[in-house]
Amino acid sequence: MATTELPDSMTCSIERAVTLLGERWTPLILRELHTGVVRFADIQQRLGIATNLLTTRLATLVRAGVVEKRPYRDTGARTRYEYHLTDSGRDALVILGALQQWGDRHVPRLAGPTVERRDRRTGARLDVSFTDPEGHAVPLDTVAFVRTGHRPAGTPAA
Repeated sequence: MATTELPDSMTCSIERAVTLLGERWTPLILRELHTGVVRFADIQQRLGIATNLLTTRLATLVRAGVVEKRPYRDTGARTRYEYHLTDSGRDALVILGALQQWGDRHVPRLAGPTVERRDRRTGARLDVSFTDPEGHAVPLDTVAFVRTGHRPAGTPAA
């Protein structure tokens, strides 16, 4: 489903995002793409997903502009496709990181995490957080979702 196919009655960005990305397999497919697994057969093998489900999910991501198809052809084989993240797909890394962080804290494996979020340049561990315009992390208990044109009681007007 392309973003242009989402009904205008879906006014909340969370609702629109979940409609597009919230199906169980979609974040897992995006995880594989973010780790460099881009060929259909490789994604299918790593996830153990049925061919028809993977085909449908990838088609949805392509139509939405999250992923793009690129043809390739191994010697002596027919043309196949790789799936590469677009800017939109790369931006979904924040969503995946937030899901992973929440999972590590609230539904952890007994043996611990299988993957850590780290800075590619420094190797430092990373947390997903809200940041203010200066780039400082903001405590979750101070974050509010404010409807456009509305302020929560007790907050000053800008």
